[in-house]
Amino acid sequence: MKKYRQKPYVVPPWIHKAVQVLRPVERVPVSKWAEANRVLPDSNSIPGPWRNSVTPYLVEIMDAFSDEMVEEIIFVKPTQVGGTSAMENMLASAIAQDPAPAMCVYPSDDLAERTVESKLDPMIKSCKILAAKYRINDSKKLALKFTDMVVYLTGANSPADLASTNIRYLFMDEVDKFPGASKKEADPVSLAKERTKTFFNRKIFMASTPTLKTGHIWKAKEAADVEKHYFVPCPHCGAFIELKFAQIKWPSKEDVPESADRAEMATYVCQECGCVITDQDKGKMLAAGRWKPVRQKTQHPKSVAFWMNTLYSPFTRFSDIAREFMRSKDDPELLHNFANSWLAEPWEDTKLKTNAEMVMERQTETPEWTLPPWTKLVTGGIDVQENCLYWTIRAWGDYMTSQNISHGQALSVGEVERIMNTELTMPNGEKVMVNLALMDSGDQTEDVYEFCALNSDWALPCKGTTTMLSHYRLSTVNKAGSRANGMTLVLVDGGKYKDQIAARMRKENGTGAWMVYQGCDLDYAEQVTAEHKITERSGGKEVQRWVLKTSHADNHYLDCEVYAAAAADVLGVRNLYLQNRVEENAQEVKKRADPKPDTRPQEENWIKDNDNWI
Repeated sequence: MKKYRQKPYVVPPWIHKAVQVLRPVERVPVSKWAEANRVLPDSNSIPGPWRNSVTPYLVEIMDAFSDEMVEEIIFVKPTQVGGTSAMENMLASAIAQDPAPAMCVYPSDDLAERTVESKLDPMIKSCKILAAKYRINDSKKLALKFTDMVVYLTGANSPADLASTNIRYLFMDEVDKFPGASKKEADPVSLAKERTKTFFNRKIFMASTPTLKTGHIWKAKEAADVEKHYFVPCPHCGAFIELKFAQIKWPSKEDVPESADRAEMATYVCQECGCVITDQDKGKMLAAGRWKPVRQKTQHPKSVAFWMNTLYSPFTRFSDIAREFMRSKDDPELLHNFANSWLAEPWEDTKLKTNAEMVMERQTETPEWTLPPWTKLVTGGIDVQENCLYWTIRAWGDYMTSQNISHGQALSVGEVERIMNTELTMPNGEKVMVNLALMDSGDQTEDVYEFCALNSDWALPCKGTTTMLSHYRLSTVNKAGSRANGMTLVLVDGGKYKDQIAARMRKENGTGAWMVYQGCDLDYAEQVTAEHKITERSGGKEVQRWVLKTSHADNHYLDCEVYAAAAADVLGVRNLYLQNRVEENAQEVKKRADPKPDTRPQEENWIKDNDNWI
């Protein structure tokens, strides 16, 4: 039998091509993809092929985008550390390796358009893989089309665009510059996130320099499942340390008078061993650095927050940071920018910070229910609650000097009436009572009006408002048929008076200070400092307001002190010091007019002073 040799089967070229197309593409982490494919344009500070060694702290942030377990990545950063470039690498990697609908959100439409022209378009054209997929003729300014996906770009000021299409990838840059929520729409961050709900494998990246604790990026950081900081090894002791601004040291002003010279001599002092670290050490430290969790809620986090300050930037020297601080420290606006853009920390104005310990330090040697010798006015404040009333009594002197005389909680208006009509004794024995007390009419309004009408010699109703330029304004009760109709109503801007109280509380005891009696209780101290002033963004603007430090804290005594201060204003407390000057001037004029002592009998003096009585 004749044997036939079987010819080897040759795969047709078309089948080979089909198999190559159907074969799954091996995906690599974003950092490796960027190093192999990304080319930075000439406009970049370091143009040319992307190198992870330049900014090694970005590697784990980018690779979190490749982690199937991670859904949301938050990057809280200073300016100029490569955060936007990292975001662009994530987008480019998604286009090349795992295409799906994507959206990039910027603070405004104008910025989105400029970003396409200056960054995204050059990035796409300089990368062969992206350029091959780019359908430039079908693309629009804010809709870049590729063979298998679309990248939408929009501004946070366009709510309709944010809610227009479903997306898998969401990138948000400088979210703290986004406008806030409006009466008709939710905030832009929430609107944009809604677009990703239909994808179980969605990815959300948001980056920003922080502005305030109430800003989008800081709230996202606080809500993340895990928060990571970058730690680097000290070149001297090997301990992994977190670079902190407090460890940058420079000579004193006495040793080196010129601030520019002092800044140039700035170095970093290791908090573990005390050795000096210079800018020349930073490169190796960054390369050997690692991200470590400083707070973690769950074992398998879906949202990861990364935080770092400008001390880690390879483009910034320690002396640059010192110089900027010296330039900014005496100007609140510049210091605000330094805290945000250099330290990546939210801004807080500490000038109006108060605490219970500060109140206890304001105790004088005067006991409760005793008036100081400088007293010229006595006012009260009454806060009405559902089941009780809180009250306070405060003495006032020249230059807004004041002291709490007593305070407490009453169970009825009758008890408050007796308290406010209690006789107080001056050091010289003179008897005085509360000149005026303001009573909050925001709750149980009719009853308050009735009470004030019956006690009109010392009580007036008041109501809080925030729409005035002044601290208070006098209005009129308009209640036809009511005993209070036509009575004076005091409109009070509580925020302005809380500013006043907090500022004067910081003064040392003495003229112009806000003080309390000896033996003041801690409950009062805690209530009167239960609020703090925060800055929020509203309608694209920064707005300051007083809020409770904790959600369930009592602030009744603070409200009482606000009303007592407003009552003092109604009585002209700010001009009390002028009375002394008027009396002194009158005596001086009299002395000049009649320098010789009058030795006439008292009867003759009376006749002379009243010689027109006939």
